[in-house]
Amino acid sequence: MTAITAPIDTTPRLVRFNYLWYVAAALLVLIAAIASRDIWFLNWVHVMCGVLWTGIDLFMGFVLGPILKMLDVSVRKQVLLRLTPRTLFLMPTLATVTGTAGWFLAADLGFTALPWPQIAWVYGALALNTVMGLQGLFYLLPTNLRVCFELQKPNPDGAKIGRMMGSYFYAVAAQGVMQVAIIVIMAKFVTGI
Repeated sequence: MTAITAPIDTTPRLVRFNYLWYVAAALLVLIAAIASRDIWFLNWVHVMCGVLWTGIDLFMGFVLGPILKMLDVSVRKQVLLRLTPRTLFLMPTLATVTGTAGWFLAADLGFTALPWPQIAWVYGALALNTVMGLQGLFYLLPTNLRVCFELQKPNPDGAKIGRMMGSYFYAVAAQGVMQVAIIVIMAKFVTGI
C-alpha cells in the first residue's frame, strides 16, 4: 500500500517574526546608549547603524536593483523571496535607530541650539532622515511586500510585477542620493559647522 503525501512547500516564509528579537535587541541598545548619556556610545550606535543603513541602501539601489531588473522573473523571484525576509525588519530598525540616536547625539552636542544659518544643517539632516524613513516605510516596504506576495503565487503576473517595480527602482535610487546627501551633512557636523 502506497502512502499519499502532500507536496512539500519549499517557498521561504516571507514574514519571519523571530527576527523581532533582533529588533528588540537593537532598540534596547539604543535605549541604553541614550540613557547612559555617554557621547561615545551614542555616537557609536548612530554611526554603526547609519553605515549599515547607508551601505545596504546604496548596494541595493545601485548594484542589486539594476541587476534584478534585468533578471528573468523566476530568478528575481528566488532572490527577492530570500532577501525580503532579511530586510523586512532590518531596514526600518536601522532607519529608526540611526535617526533617533542622531537626534539625541545632536542635542547632547549642542547642535539643536545653534543659531541660524548653522541650524539649517540640523534641519537638513532631520528633513532627509524623515523623507527617507517615510518613503521607506510607506512606499518601498509595501511595494516590496506586494511584489513578494505576487511572486509567491503559483503563476506570478509578470506584467503586474513590472508595473509595481516601474517607479520602485527610481525610489531606491532617490534613497541612495539622499543617503549621499546626508553623508555630506554628517561630514559637515564632524568638521565643524
